[in-house]
Amino acid sequence: EQALHAVVNIHKMHKGKKDLQPTWWPWGAGMFATSLGPHDACFVMAANHNKGSGYMVNWWIPGALQKEIIESTKINECKNGCIG
Repeated sequence: EQALHAVVNIHKMHKGKKDLQPTWWPWGAGMFATSLGPHDACFVMAANHNKGSGYMVNWWIPGALQKEIIESTKINECKNGCIG
């Protein structure tokens, strides 16, 4: 979705048009799971381009477990598995 907006806007800019297509943050763009070691992580949601935005909603071992679940289900999805 974001790539399509970028391509449309590049074409408009190349033609000299100034009315670029508005865009937005896609769902999930403001969520980050950051590893802080093998048994520690933090999960931030509702972050955007503004410094200090977002809320740390999960940390320490629960954050590490959440990160593991996200990672393993994403890998399963890429392998066309039934869990991802």
